[in-house]
Amino acid sequence: MAQQQVSAKKQQELQIQYSNYKDRLQQMAQKIGDVEQETEEHKLVLETLEPLPQDRKCFRMINGVLVERTVKDVIPALRTNFEGLGKVLDDLLKQYKGTQDELEKWKVCSALGLLCQSKGAERADSRGLQKKNKITVVQQ
Repeated sequence: MAQQQVSAKKQQELQIQYSNYKDRLQQMAQKIGDVEQETEEHKLVLETLEPLPQDRKCFRMINGVLVERTVKDVIPALRTNFEGLGKVLDDLLKQYKGTQDELEKWKVCSALGLLCQSKGAERADSRGLQKKNKITVVQQ
């Protein structure tokens, strides 16, 4: 009976961990979508403004305030923002991929009923434990 309670508790903990991973991935995907949309908007505005005369009036929203500028004043700021958004998007995609990989490793470890530790691999290996792909696998 005590074994069943431990097993049920372990199952619940695993479910919570899995849900946390999925929630984190969902939040990252949402943020990636937002940044992609903003990047596309900047690209569209740049494509629209570039063929226009440099001294033409245009309006730009800055912190909720509509400001009158010229095309030559706005284009450099838009390019800077566009490039910055591209870097942010790349970083978010790397984080998403890393979290996905982490989830896959976690799935393998929890499905096998094993305790996986990524730290202390050298110490564990010296104690005669099995070492695979920078992950130390210890049977419970």
